[in-house]
Formats: sequence, C-alpha cells, structure tokens
Amino acid sequence: MKNMNNYDVAAYVWPAYTGDEPRTRMFWPEGMGEWQSVKNAVKKFPEHNWPRKPLWGYCNEADPYVMEMQINAAADHGVNVFIYDWYWYDKRPFLENCLNDGYLKARNNDKVKFYLMWANHSVNNTWDIRLSHDMEGAMIWDGAVDRKEFEIIADRVINQYFKHPSYYTIDGKPIFNIYDLANLMRGLGGAEETKDAFTWFRAKCVEEGLPGLHLQLTLWGEQNFNLSGVDGGEKVTAKEIVKLLGFDSLTHYQYVHFVNVDRDYNEIMVDVVQEWSRIDAAYDIPYYPHISVGWDNNPRFKERVPLVVQNNTPDNVQRAFEQAKQYADTHPEQPPLITVNSWNEWTETSYLLPDDLYGYGYLEAIKKTFVKS
Repeated sequence: MKNMNNYDVAAYVWPAYTGDEPRTRMFWPEGMGEWQSVKNAVKKFPEHNWPRKPLWGYCNEADPYVMEMQINAAADHGVNVFIYDWYWYDKRPFLENCLNDGYLKARNNDKVKFYLMWANHSVNNTWDIRLSHDMEGAMIWDGAVDRKEFEIIADRVINQYFKHPSYYTIDGKPIFNIYDLANLMRGLGGAEETKDAFTWFRAKCVEEGLPGLHLQLTLWGEQNFNLSGVDGGEKVTAKEIVKLLGFDSLTHYQYVHFVNVDRDYNEIMVDVVQEWSRIDAAYDIPYYPHISVGWDNNPRFKERVPLVVQNNTPDNVQRAFEQAKQYADTHPEQPPLITVNSWNEWTETSYLLPDDLYGYGYLEAIKKTFVKS
C-alpha cells in the first residue's frame, strides 16, 4: 500500500510514555511516565467517555521493539511522519528517551520519517495531577533560553537529528518547528535578536553540510508579539513577526489554540476551515493544514475542567481529514504536508492509537482518506 499522491501525514508525538527519564518521577512517581494519569483517569460527568484503555497496553515507548510495532501500524494506516515534541529544560534535554532509544533504535525507522517541534513553553503544574489545580505562580522550569544556550541547542539538533537519513525535509532542508515564539523572543531579547539567532542557525546548518534550514512556526490564532520580547514593548501582529523573522512555513498544534472547542466536532471544523482560508490569504508562506482529533484534558486534573470536544467520532474526524486533503490538493505549489494532533496525546484526548472505545477507528480514518492498495 502507498499514500495516495504521496501525501505526508505527520502526527505529533508526546514523548512522556516512559519512565526511563529520571526527572519524570517528579510528575508521575509510579515510574511509567504519563501512563500513570491515563491508567488512573476517571469519569468526571455522566456523558464523559473516560476512562479509556490503550489496546496495546501501557507500553514503554522508549523501547525500540515497541516503536517498531508503532511505526509499522503508522505506515500501514498512512501516517508517514512523526513530529516529536522536543524539550530542553534546566540547561539539558528532557524526554528525549522515546526518540533516542525508541524511534532511532527501531530497525524500521526508515518507514516513517520524523522532525522536531521544539516545545519551548515553560512548565507549571499541569503534568502533576496532585498539583494541577494550582497554576497560579507555579513555575517549575522556564522554557526561555539566552543566545548562548540557543546555540548549544542548535548544535545538538543539527548533529544528533538533522543529519539522520529519516529526518523529514522540504527542498532537502530539515524542518524545525518552534512552538512558543513569544517565549523564544523573551529569552533571546526581542525580535532583532531572534532574527539574528535564526540567521546564525541557518548558516550553521550550511556549515555542517546541510542545504539549509526550514523554520516552521506553530500558530496560535491572532496572537500579537512584543518586539522587545517583554511585556510593555511595542506590539506587532503574527503576520508582521513571521515576515520579520523569515519563517518558511506555518501550521498549528491544536484546535484549542485558536477556536472554541467546547462543542460539536463538526461545528468546530467549520471555523477551522475558515481559519485555514484566512491564513492562506494573509501570509506569503505556505500553511500546512492541521487536524486535531479532539480535546479533553480532564485526565490531568482531579476535578472536572471545561473545554471538551463532543462527537469527535472516527467518521467525523475522517471528514476532517478529507477537508485537509482537499486543501493540499488545491495548493499544488507546496508539499502535501498535513499535521495531526496527535499520535499519542492520551491525557488531552487527541490521539490516533487504538483504544477500547473506538478500536482502530482513527487510524482507519486516515487510511480511508490517504491510503490506497
């Protein structure tokens, strides 16, 4: 089987389903990563469709044999790219085990390519269900970095990941996605300093023998940015900052970042498609359409929290994939890349992996849309 017309369906990977990273114990002391929250999740209201169980069990995704299984399932159903959430806190990487020890050591990682989204947000109590009710002033790790640390990070990703034969590229250039641009600008000192850091990063890639660098930005709706990188400075629109910093493409990470998700999935998709059109008209660089399977992060909290996507059945999500495919078809000048949230965001209830509620339904939705025998 092959993907119809070579669509690249790229699913985000949340690399917290392992206990192999020692620092995860501060959030999930049972030693199995965030599987702890999935395993212990309970129903919060009568119509709530939790708890759920993974059909493949609470497996360690830093195990190459587990990842070989997952890579085969992804490829068979039309997911041919993984976008790994990549973290750097306290002057060192965090949660690299699933990528380094799982995916990169899997013997079949040539079947599904990968690239990195630098999830450079700061960390509060969200991951710790014992404390997640208390976010006020809670800062565990600051995700902002200065120029010296930025260069250390760039050197690491260039040499450890960008040169890997399975790293996903556009025009031969490795993609590097930035999740929280405001946080990046805050650490680097503002827009001009960030632009200079990006110029250095691109040149460093060429110096290391790569054709260049493709910088991708995660959009958060109509966000404004402070040129100085700190509150109180002159503000510019997302469109202006994207042009100033020279990003190469745009996508999203989650519907909850830009539309009201506390309603029926089909209603949400009307606004999502409208946002795709707005972005397409407003920006001069490619936008790659994004599909989120759902949203419900109640498993991370003891008490009920709002914002729960309703009626996100595999059939309805398949219709969303069809709309993303149509967007790609009407933009033949750009690579047919579609991003998906996500491969395994269980505690945000936005995942493709099989469970005891829909089985392989979401994977089959991708297969019906993008794969032909």
